[in-house]
Amino acid sequence: MSLSPSSRLARVLAIAVPALLLGGAYVSQYGFGLYPCEMCWWQRWPHFAAVGLALLAFIAPPQRFWTGLAAIAILVSGGIGLFHAGVEYGWWEGITSCAATVTSGGGSALDNIMNAPLTRCDEPAWTLFGISLAGYNFLISTAAGIAILALLGKDRRV
Repeated sequence: MSLSPSSRLARVLAIAVPALLLGGAYVSQYGFGLYPCEMCWWQRWPHFAAVGLALLAFIAPPQRFWTGLAAIAILVSGGIGLFHAGVEYGWWEGITSCAATVTSGGGSALDNIMNAPLTRCDEPAWTLFGISLAGYNFLISTAAGIAILALLGKDRRV
């Protein structure tokens, strides 16, 4: 059974959106030194899952099922992004402590640990128009997840 154009678009969005968001996260981390805090990592895990689920949608039936699961994973990341943005803006308290990223830059392990950059979960590392990276993840992931599910639901209404 071939997929409708809306289901094919949903499948493409289900792989493209999390892949691009993860790519942007890694460019900001390794290209611009914006190290992720613990809650930033929490937002990445559902995107990793969404990429895997979307890949399954390209190779294993039922394709709409895998695409729908990828959309749900994207929405989960958006929800975590909303929670993280709320912590950054002081709307509520976070449930984690600060995180440090330890790299193996040669030398002793103790020196690497002691010189690791400290990344706070309650302070945005970067903002644009007053919106943090967590806020943008919320906006993009939520819009994409809803769009994917709407595209999949479009076939059901016919």
